[in-house]
Amino acid sequence: MTVPQSIQEQLQLLNPSAVIELFQMQLTEAVNGVDETFYYHAGTNGLTTSVVFGGITYTPFPIEADGFDLTSRGTLPRPTMRIANVSGTITALLLAYNVLNAKVTRIRTCQKFLDAVNFSGGVNPTADPTAKFTDEVWYVDRVVRENIELVELELISKLDLINLVLPRRQVLEHCPWKYRGAECGYTGSAYFDINDNAVANASQDVCGKRYNSCAKRFPTGNLPFGGFPGARLQI
Repeated sequence: MTVPQSIQEQLQLLNPSAVIELFQMQLTEAVNGVDETFYYHAGTNGLTTSVVFGGITYTPFPIEADGFDLTSRGTLPRPTMRIANVSGTITALLLAYNVLNAKVTRIRTCQKFLDAVNFSGGVNPTADPTAKFTDEVWYVDRVVRENIELVELELISKLDLINLVLPRRQVLEHCPWKYRGAECGYTGSAYFDINDNAVANASQDVCGKRYNSCAKRFPTGNLPFGGFPGARLQI
């Protein structure tokens, strides 16, 4: 019997392989102030360890996403992602970077198509990185909710990005500039960690992106702080 190799054939079986949902969140220097991509999978379907698909490792993380379905009412969907704020991990991400307009790619495949490294003995004859649904690309529009339990993000499609908001620069509480970059302008040898505590060497030097972080580095005033104190990311 020939084993179905396409995602469409697999879903037509009486007992299809479990659907695996993967997420990529891409931050760029131009939009978010840093070039970095985070890879997550929802940790459902009994998979609680890292998953490798197409040579990329996705870390298990409690994620619940919905609202992706298109409707006949003419409006584009605005999906939401609820991410567990384990040990304040996502809050730390929001403090470190501007995640608004970050690119989120949703990838769905079946468990049987995952890379061979995921399986006992490193063997999987049905591994196929091309066997997947069409990738869905979304962008973070706003932080809906943030607490000690979870962070909820609202996503929009690329088509919604044509409705630009003026002024182009968004009102954010935390500074969007790249630390020690052109807009920041800090070149000093005084080093501080993300909580604004003095540290001994450059390897520990991380800007907390807060007004106080900027004041620590520019004690004489004339701060290049790019944020708006008192503003919040969420509405």
